[in-house]
Amino acid sequence: MQDMVQDVVKTRYGAGAQEREEALCCPVDYDPKYLKIIPEEVIERDYGCGDPSQYVREGETVLDLGSGTGKICFIASQVVGPEGKVIGIDMTDEMLDVARRNAPIVAERTGFANVEFRRGHIEDLATDLTEMDRLLAAAPLSSAAALADFETARAKQRTETPLVEDNSVDVIVSNCVLNLVSDTDKPALFREMFRVLNKGGRIAISDIVSDEISPEHLKSDDDLWSGCISGALQEHEFVALLEEVGFYGITIDKRESDPWQVVDGIEYRSVTVLAWKGKEGPCWDKNEAVIYKGPFSSVADDDGHTYARGQPMAVCEKTYNILNSEPYADHFYSVPAQTEVAEQIPFDCSRDALRSPQETKAGIAPETRMGEPACC
Repeated sequence: MQDMVQDVVKTRYGAGAQEREEALCCPVDYDPKYLKIIPEEVIERDYGCGDPSQYVREGETVLDLGSGTGKICFIASQVVGPEGKVIGIDMTDEMLDVARRNAPIVAERTGFANVEFRRGHIEDLATDLTEMDRLLAAAPLSSAAALADFETARAKQRTETPLVEDNSVDVIVSNCVLNLVSDTDKPALFREMFRVLNKGGRIAISDIVSDEISPEHLKSDDDLWSGCISGALQEHEFVALLEEVGFYGITIDKRESDPWQVVDGIEYRSVTVLAWKGKEGPCWDKNEAVIYKGPFSSVADDDGHTYARGQPMAVCEKTYNILNSEPYADHFYSVPAQTEVAEQIPFDCSRDALRSPQETKAGIAPETRMGEPACC
């Protein structure tokens, strides 16, 4: 199934790189100021269902999964600027050819070259397909021994010079590509995204999701699969896979109210999902607390911790830092410890507890301060 899906997708998108296919596109409004310097060939033969480039920031290292002819990469290039870097990954030679021959044109127009395109499968961001072709050309698989040698060389390449290194990317973007990966490989795809992100890194993925399960007769339809339809995950599946591999702050930031396509009564629509990496690591108690603002009486995070509205809830140092950063910061007030806790005291994350003001104020001498009479 995996190889069949890859072949179908490569064939259709290889053709789509030669001549525009309208069926592969959702209407998307991109910021026109970034399109001015991008060659028309790139724009005409680009396919997507959203604009994840709007979540990119200056100076970041960006990875675009399924970069196609490179439009999102070239937009991101302008946003991150000369101090940033953009890497596009695609498996289709024809798409890469368009992107690579236009990269120098974009670089000349921006005044800096910060984009590169690499050939690989987005569900396996370690294997360099160009290097694999070189190995096979040098030593064709004419025997079992040759196959064993090739697998050894492949394993060495994946370990020593992976296509994308561990913890090397600030933000991953993708535009209507994850659904094209076979169902058996989708879990590996989500694990690979997590692997290559820096701690504190994030994803901004625009993709097609369904409101119901796509039955087998739709999944086996090559046109529907390669057309970004029947390979789509259900919305809750997409979120569940992100949570399963360790992402936090998972947010459906955009969701089209009207479906892009309806097949056999099943709605397929575009969403943009954000998520962050960085909650792994030990939990230390630094006498810090957070207060949930509302409007709900309480909320629970992905780890089952409950934050009651208006109550100073005890949190570990790691959670405190997370909840004071995006996407949570607007929902909480922070209550820092008034004196530094130098000791590494383990925090018990198995229970929810209120934090007494006497803890956050520990080490501070009691005093009385009265405001000026006119202040109230």
